[in-house]
Amino acid sequence: MFWTQQFDDVVWLNSNNHNEKYSTYDAVLAVDAFTSIKTDYTNAFKKLNDYQSMTKDWLFGYLTYDLKNDIEALTSNNFDGLQFPDLYFFQPKKLFLIKGDKVEVQYLRMVDDEIEADLQDIKAFICSNSDENSNNESQIKIKLRIHKDEYFSKVERMLAHIHRGDIYEANFCQEFYAEDTQIQPIETFNKLNEISKPPFATFLKMDDKYLLSASPERYLKKQGSTVISQPIKGTAKRSENKKEDKQLAEGLAKDDKERSENIMIVDLVRNDLSYTAKKGSVKVDELCKVYSFLQVHQMISTVVSEVKENVTPAELLRTTFPMGSMTGAPKISAMQIIEDLEETKRGLYSGSVGHFTPDGDFDFNVIIRSILYNQTQKYVSYSVGSAITAKSNPLKEYEECLIKAKAMREVLEN
Repeated sequence: MFWTQQFDDVVWLNSNNHNEKYSTYDAVLAVDAFTSIKTDYTNAFKKLNDYQSMTKDWLFGYLTYDLKNDIEALTSNNFDGLQFPDLYFFQPKKLFLIKGDKVEVQYLRMVDDEIEADLQDIKAFICSNSDENSNNESQIKIKLRIHKDEYFSKVERMLAHIHRGDIYEANFCQEFYAEDTQIQPIETFNKLNEISKPPFATFLKMDDKYLLSASPERYLKKQGSTVISQPIKGTAKRSENKKEDKQLAEGLAKDDKERSENIMIVDLVRNDLSYTAKKGSVKVDELCKVYSFLQVHQMISTVVSEVKENVTPAELLRTTFPMGSMTGAPKISAMQIIEDLEETKRGLYSGSVGHFTPDGDFDFNVIIRSILYNQTQKYVSYSVGSAITAKSNPLKEYEECLIKAKAMREVLEN
């Protein structure tokens, strides 16, 4: 990883050896942009479509949550301390695809004479066990954008919308942040990944902006004509006591509130996929299955479809974005209420990072359990949220947020 820091554009995707049904590679590293696209939300999906169809190569990058404003008549006017562009993708000059004990190296012809030298450099970095050997440079003081009493008041307002029938469910998020703070991005990412070891870990660098993500969630994958979405809704803490841990997992599996949250989002995902699916092909492969990660138990469902002919990859993303697990149902009303009640522009948080292959397949995660960093502004941020439904208890929702925030806080505060 340290070898990559000479480049302005870096994406490292690590599955942490979660050999799940739909995995393709164990890890992928893409560096050094040959071409790229960076834009605000205006016509963003059309620009992405043009770029992807013209390039027909490996592309890596992200979609921020605020691309909702390209799809619907919505706005994002909340505070933004991070200043990430709304959409960014690049065509890497250098690509490493890792599966088992094999590494496939793909370099563009213009740099393919650098392979040997690069492999030597990478080996040297590994052998020297290069480490930025530090704790983060300054004592980090985490602040809350929404304080506890205000959080309760906002959840009550969300519940009033639900009882009035405006929405059934909405994902309400809050930001934790630190100003005038410097962190070591690779060291911070490695610590976060070590705590959680999730299937969709991501390190992304774009100039002076970094994403350090321990995401457990897939947003959308296209594999040939098959489309896969795996929304997460439902969280329970882990216990070091085996018996208690098993009870916590079983309790989550039977929890009516958590199941209803998950099923509502599954319905939303089925509806989203129906826009591009062959008739009758949208199916729920797995409903409310509990998976255990190092930090938490999660309830995950899997929805699949067969995509119609002539639907472009960008159109598949546009018709399903933002993902249901981070918005709510109905989706547009939920997004309007979220914008009104939240204090921070979500940006890359609850957006997605992923890649396109040369033949138009793709795989994208959901940006949760993540630290975001603007090095120039010395601004560090992480956000967490929970789904508010009619059965929500504001105190329990707050506690769920703190469980989700635990790994990020531990890493930043050492």
